[in-house]
Amino acid sequence: MMTERPTFIHPLAHVVSGAQLGQGVSVGPFCMVGADVTLGDGATLHSNVNVSGKTSIGAGTEVHAFASLGSPPQDLSYKGEDTETRIGEHCVIREGVTVNRGTPKTGLTSIGDRCFMMAYSHVAHDCRVGNNVIFANAATLGGHVKVGDFVFLGGLCAVHQFTRIGEFAMVGGLTGVKDDVIPFGMAFGANGVSGELIGLNVIGMKRRGFTRDDLRTVRACYDMLFYGPGIFADRLEQAGTAYRDHPAAGRLISFIDAGEKRPVMMAAPKKTRVAGADD
Repeated sequence: MMTERPTFIHPLAHVVSGAQLGQGVSVGPFCMVGADVTLGDGATLHSNVNVSGKTSIGAGTEVHAFASLGSPPQDLSYKGEDTETRIGEHCVIREGVTVNRGTPKTGLTSIGDRCFMMAYSHVAHDCRVGNNVIFANAATLGGHVKVGDFVFLGGLCAVHQFTRIGEFAMVGGLTGVKDDVIPFGMAFGANGVSGELIGLNVIGMKRRGFTRDDLRTVRACYDMLFYGPGIFADRLEQAGTAYRDHPAAGRLISFIDAGEKRPVMMAAPKKTRVAGADD
């Protein structure tokens, strides 16, 4: 990214020798930028921002006051090892956001491009966050969480460590997430209890250009997985046979097949619905 504005470092900011700053970077008052930090072209740190460790921030990303990026992981096993934080291009990171660097288990915490992190949201060590992800205020990820593209995380939700959230999924506010959320799923748990699926993120799918046929097929796959007869393993096998090759519905099957440490979040009874979910 090329920018015509001049690089600006406020006299009250502290940029340690060795930090790499691209063209047109702006560093506001009382910011702290460590020696191993890389700021891409046009990146902006407004004021009172702390960027430490081996941290790279992509071109055009904007960071607001009192955010802390690349700080040591909140993990008692961490002993100061050389690990990284990577934040993509054209992100907006609002006040008080915290992103911790990785631990030696994976070595990296990463956030993709065009993410919007509202105030006081948190990404713990070793997380992998995709592109175009929105964190509402105080949304929180535990360690080693994986978040797909175009996910929306509601305010004050809390995601358990090692959990996966599939692409285009939506997590409601005040929801506890301890199980993997399938792609396109809507997870909700009233008053902070563990969430359950309440349907599909149909509005989000429409906004991303999925067709009516895609919606019908994904819904049919969802119903077979969570409301069909027999045990879940049998339903997964049947759904795999029927939908694995479909470009949209097949994402559900592939996601479940790739499961790691957490079980898949199950669906609520069909009568449980909210506006915008499923039909």
